[in-house]
Amino acid sequence: MNVEETELPGFGVRKDFVTASGRRIGVVELREGETELFVSTWDDPDTCQASIPLTADEAATLGNLLGGQHIAMRLAEDHKEIPGISTRQFSIAADSPFQNQPMGKARIRTRCGASIVAIMREGEVVPSPGPDVILHTGDLLIAVGTQEGLDSAADILRHG
Repeated sequence: MNVEETELPGFGVRKDFVTASGRRIGVVELREGETELFVSTWDDPDTCQASIPLTADEAATLGNLLGGQHIAMRLAEDHKEIPGISTRQFSIAADSPFQNQPMGKARIRTRCGASIVAIMREGEVVPSPGPDVILHTGDLLIAVGTQEGLDSAADILRHG
């Protein structure tokens, strides 16, 4: 995928790419630290159809969602030949009892047999996280296990 980067004097930097359908999608990173997501019109890739301002937390969450989906899809593809094994994503909500706690405190593997194989945080991947990794609101956990184990993991992360 070819990502174009354009300096916008006095404003910031625009980073974008053209999708297979011909739409330009990207972000403008403003000098003040703000981020705007934009989408071009169908008929003109240089005309903006939508511009959505994002806070730093919103930009990080969007990065986690998109990156986490990519990781989950790859893991699902890797495990499709193994009967009974599934991949799922879990987001750490602000009201999770494990927010700002070490991941090991949830005891996911011990309690339900599911394994957390990666965490997406602020657009970065934390592969094979250990039990001492502190969970933060907005973290996207990528887990592998049985359907029942993943259902139980979701309940644990929501309710303790």
